Amino acid sequence: MANGYFPGKKAAKRSEIMTRDTRSELRDLPPLGVGGTDLVEGTDRVMQAPAAPVKVARIYLRVSTEAQDLARQEAIATSARAAGFYVAGIYREKASGARADRPELLRMIADLQPGEAVVAEKIDRISRLPLEDAEKLVASIRAKGARLAVPGIIDLGELATGAQGVARIVLESVQDMLLKLALQMAHDDYEDRRERQRQGIELAKAAGRYSGRKKDTAMHERILALRAGRKSIAETAMLAGCSQSQVKRVCAMARTETQQT
Repeated sequence: MANGYFPGKKAAKRSEIMTRDTRSELRDLPPLGVGGTDLVEGTDRVMQAPAAPVKVARIYLRVSTEAQDLARQEAIATSARAAGFYVAGIYREKASGARADRPELLRMIADLQPGEAVVAEKIDRISRLPLEDAEKLVASIRAKGARLAVPGIIDLGELATGAQGVARIVLESVQDMLLKLALQMAHDDYEDRRERQRQGIELAKAAGRYSGRKKDTAMHERILALRAGRKSIAETAMLAGCSQSQVKRVCAMARTETQQT
């Protein structure tokens, strides 16, 4: 009988291709099965299941004055790890949230990598700036391919990424609206606090009980020593843990005091 695939060749008999013993051996081989949690094993292959992407976070901790303590916010790192994040860095700062030139904040933004999350206790730890400036700050974080992961702000990023067309536009718009609202509330709270403080000072002055804010002597001495060591204003602010505007203000006060003596 001719072979249909190779004209002129005789078709091989089944017994010449596979013996009874060979068929028996194949029949006894184990079926494909799952090995562990991420391996699929068989007689001729081992296939590795794709690993889940690593979630990376950078944590920003901030208080407004030297007298305040950051310890209360330290638990954020533990919570982030419990949520499955790898913590790439923790940035601690004692400076007003109404300032955009915070050294540790700027260092964190410079360190950000695409896909990372910025974690903070509340949105007012990130910013108490006016809305326009706050949006610029958030835009600088997003420009690095990172996102905010802050309690109290619903994160629709993953839903928006998986959506298409009108649904994606709507989700992104809602996310931006919620963020704007949170940033505006943080700034309004800051302004309310300042107004109450101003009213308190006026009442204390009227009663003859106001002596002014006490000078942070240690901070002033540190700033002046760094400037005397030929450090730039930016370097001094970073090393002293204060804003560049405070460095300028302390140096100006020192010059005035020198001229008066």
